[in-house]
Amino acid sequence: MSPQHRDPLSGSGAIPTTRPDPGPIAMLPTAPEAFVDAVVAGGGEVAEVDARTRGLVWLSERRADELAALLAAHPAIGWVQLPWAGVDAFAEVFASLPDRGGPIFTSAKGAYSEPVAEHAVALAQAVLREFAPKARRARWAEARTGLSLYGRHVVIVGAGGIAREVMRLLEPYRVTITVVRRTAEPLEGAHETVAADALHDVLPRAEVLILAAASTLASRHLIGARELALLPEGAALINIARGPLVDTAALVAALASGRIAGAGLDVTDPEPLPADHALWSEPRCLITSHSADTPEMTAPLLAQRITENVRGFLGDGRFVGLVDPSAGY
Repeated sequence: MSPQHRDPLSGSGAIPTTRPDPGPIAMLPTAPEAFVDAVVAGGGEVAEVDARTRGLVWLSERRADELAALLAAHPAIGWVQLPWAGVDAFAEVFASLPDRGGPIFTSAKGAYSEPVAEHAVALAQAVLREFAPKARRARWAEARTGLSLYGRHVVIVGAGGIAREVMRLLEPYRVTITVVRRTAEPLEGAHETVAADALHDVLPRAEVLILAAASTLASRHLIGARELALLPEGAALINIARGPLVDTAALVAALASGRIAGAGLDVTDPEPLPADHALWSEPRCLITSHSADTPEMTAPLLAQRITENVRGFLGDGRFVGLVDPSAGY
């Protein structure tokens, strides 16, 4: 597998409060060769799930209900590796755990930071430079229009690996960066860090708003009509996190009003977006169909994460990408 991207969290494993017992590892609902090799590279062996199974690599978010049933049938499983950075698809699995007990979960959070951050910056430039409306017009424009990313005030919602990589990529553009996170604890690379309850205070300065937060019940429709109205005229909205962070109907109305420069959406709500949805015909909306991290990009990164966590599972007990089931990420 290509080492094109790096996992910025590699080597930063932590030991969970309760360490799972090492043992045989199962891989379901499928077992691609590359990920089987990743388990072997970590010193493990993929075996059929049975009473001896202690670890599980689960590779499908669409079949989360099957995972819940499997864990109920095999309570001795102490560690589960999930396939994506976001774990919102497994909310019901977490809720089904007895007294929030059960196995420890690790995800790929942070692992896909580089390709997703690259996509976020590309969308920001495309929206500001009006790539979508210019391409759709299919004729020579009468005036030269568009905005530069240089020197803009960028507000990033979220403080995980993607946000950190976005900040690194934005350094040459001499932007001012405000990060909105759970607490106001300073984040290296940001000019300002505020807590989530200060979101409305910083939105009027957000010439570019990048959403890189986890999707939870608390963050649903984080950006709605009120928030969009607080953005300065000509702002760009970029969502490379999860569709439900944005109230889609409110975004359609905001784009139709012409107040904001446009939206760059890798994710939508609903997803996939129906072919007759109003966003497809909105000239200043650029939609990239959840392709910020393609399978070709993520597979080597997930394989590396699996290998590292298998080593921790069977060895020193350190895991990368630990999930807090109660928080949902």
